[in-house]
Amino acid sequence: MTKTNPGNFFEDFRIGQELVHATPRTVTSGDVTLYTALYGTRFAVQSSEAFARSLGLPRAPVDDLLVFHIVFGKTVPDVSLNAVANLGYAECRFGVPVYPGDTLSARSTVIGLRENSNRESGVVYVRSTGRNQHGDVVLDYVRWVMVRKRDSKADVPPAVTPKLAPAVAAGEIVGPAGLTLASYDAQLAGATHRWGDYEPGEKIDHVDGMTIEEAEHMIATRLYQNTAKVHFDQRLAAGSRFGRRLIYGGHIISLARALSFNGLANAFRVAAINAGSHTNPTLAGDTIYAWSEVKEKAALSGRSDMGALRLRTVAVKNTPSSGFSDKGADGKPDPSVVLDIDYWVLMPR
Repeated sequence: MTKTNPGNFFEDFRIGQELVHATPRTVTSGDVTLYTALYGTRFAVQSSEAFARSLGLPRAPVDDLLVFHIVFGKTVPDVSLNAVANLGYAECRFGVPVYPGDTLSARSTVIGLRENSNRESGVVYVRSTGRNQHGDVVLDYVRWVMVRKRDSKADVPPAVTPKLAPAVAAGEIVGPAGLTLASYDAQLAGATHRWGDYEPGEKIDHVDGMTIEEAEHMIATRLYQNTAKVHFDQRLAAGSRFGRRLIYGGHIISLARALSFNGLANAFRVAAINAGSHTNPTLAGDTIYAWSEVKEKAALSGRSDMGALRLRTVAVKNTPSSGFSDKGADGKPDPSVVLDIDYWVLMPR
């Protein structure tokens, strides 16, 4: 009997199946430093202990997307070790802030299954929840991923596609407990533009670009313990359509978020992700640019110091973002578009 884990294939999943993911992970200041080294993120609340304390927080919280990566990485050996590609996200809510020293664990429930017509793979939908050592939810989200079948002839259950909300409702967006922005220093944060300075329909070219190096995305997948074969195994990837390892989709999300600082420097917290899709693959050597569109503004109940912006950020490869590459007349994403993500951020008023 083998003692190694080959990962689940599509026919191994069942609706309602509960997956408890190994292993709990204690977040350290080293994780924060490596995250900054990979993406160059500059948001003041996460960068400065003094800045965070001036707003009522006990110390600088861990970047929200670092929390996302760590929780996501826990799920990979059970959900997507045999993935073809991660396809999308929905109903993603960030909970209590995470600080260095917190220990995160994750569980998932299978909520949807749909075999592909070629019978070689299928789409698995899971709801994953990350908690800290106190049992507090730090992240809850749905994702769907295309997973290979072990045997193309294997019978599978009837298709179930979950009905997902198109967006997290504005009324569900809240600020972290104890946080107050009365003394928020926009000059130290790097920009004077606050919540009231943005309008729905406005597009922002984030201008800067970052080229992905092979070593960087390999460090990222190891850092987040994301063991999906499409990212790690070049021998296996050599026989694929691209002939190379694919860049982990979360790597692109963090690059786009870091690039968005130029134009959205005061968007100090990602509160929720409404939807996200990896529309085209990214490979080492590609240069990533990003642009954002303001989709909606929302005042927060009982809060006069902050508001929420609903943003759509589009990451493109090897083409300046000033062209605002989007969808063609056929409704399909431009080939340069590698990420299209819809999310809520918090911003001082």
